[in-house]
Amino acid sequence: MTLQDLGYHDVLEQFKIDQNLDLFEVGRVISEHKERYIVKSPTKEFDAEILGNLRFTAESRYDLPAVGDWVAFSEYDDNKALIRAVYPRTSILERQAVGKKAQVQIIATNIDFGLIVQAVDRDFNVNRLERYLTICNASKVAPIIVLSKIDLLPESDSENVVYRVKQRIKGIPIVTVSNQMDKGYDTLNRIIQKGKTYCLLGSSGVGKSTLLNHISGKSVMKTGHISTSVNKGRHVTSHRELVVMENGGILIDNPGMREVGISDLSGGLEITFETILEYTQNCKFKDCTHTQEKGCAVLEAVENGDIDYNSYANFQKIEREKLHFESSVLEKKKRDKSFGKMVKQVKKQRKQNKF
Repeated sequence: MTLQDLGYHDVLEQFKIDQNLDLFEVGRVISEHKERYIVKSPTKEFDAEILGNLRFTAESRYDLPAVGDWVAFSEYDDNKALIRAVYPRTSILERQAVGKKAQVQIIATNIDFGLIVQAVDRDFNVNRLERYLTICNASKVAPIIVLSKIDLLPESDSENVVYRVKQRIKGIPIVTVSNQMDKGYDTLNRIIQKGKTYCLLGSSGVGKSTLLNHISGKSVMKTGHISTSVNKGRHVTSHRELVVMENGGILIDNPGMREVGISDLSGGLEITFETILEYTQNCKFKDCTHTQEKGCAVLEAVENGDIDYNSYANFQKIEREKLHFESSVLEKKKRDKSFGKMVKQVKKQRKQNKF
C-alpha cells in the first residue's frame, strides 16, 4: 500500500514541503475515539494523540483532527504517535451538533462523494434525503443515493419508490441494492473510483455496515439482524472509521444519525432546492418570504403543480432551521466578542492597580 492508495495527492505533498514537515511521517486519520486517533500509514496503524502545542493553539474544533484528515506525526513508541500538524482539507462534511446551539459536528473530512443510504421500507422519507443532500451540497461533496433493502418490497413498489425520488430530486445518481439477494452491488462497485473517498450517510438500521462489507470485499463491520417486529436493522456502528476497499476506493463508515441538523452557511440549500429558487426570481417583491404574498411565483408554481408541495414544505422547514442556526452563530459571536472585551478591561484594570 502507498500513500496514494489512501488518497494522497500532489497538493498535500507541496504543503508538506512548504511547511517543512519532511522530518515527520504522513498518515490519515481512520478512526477517532474521544480525542484519541488511529492514524494509518502505508505500512501500519498508530494509536495517536494530539501534541500539546497543537491542542493549545487550536481556536476551534476545525483546528483539531477528524476522521479523513491527513496529518503529520512522529512515532514515539511501538505503534504510538504524536500528531503534530493537520494538512489542509478539500472538504468538511458537517451537521449541526445535536443538542448544542450554534455548534457544528464534523462528520468527516476530505470526502469526494457522499453515499446517502436509505432503506425502502417503512422508514423511507424523501424529506430526509433532501436534508442529506443539503449537507453534501454545503460541503461540496458529490451525493449518490443508495436505496437499500429493496427485497422487502414487491418489484412494482420498489420501482415506485425510485420514481418518487426522481420526481423530487433531479440529476443525482440512484442505486438500488438488496443485502439478502446480493443485488445492485455490481452497479455500485462500478461507480467507486480508485483513490476517491466516500462517506456513508444515513439513519440507524438502514444497512450501511452491511453495504460496507459488500463493496469492500471483506467483513470489516459487525452487522445486526433485522427485527421481525419492526422490520428494522439494529444499529451497531458506534464510531467513524475509514476503510480502503479492494477496488481502490476509500470508504468512511459513520454512525447512524437520528437527527440531521442543518448548519448550512455556504449555499447548500440553494443547490438542493435549485428548482424552487429559480421561481423566486419572478416574485413580485424582492423580500418575498414565499409563504403568503400576492404575486409570489413560488406559491403560484406550487398551486399549479409545477413545484411538488412536499418539497416546498421541506424547503421552508430547512430554510427556517438554517436561518435559526445562522442567527444563533451571530449571537454567539457577539457574546464571545463582549466577553473578550470584558477580559481585556479586567486585565487592563489589574495592570493599572499595580501601579
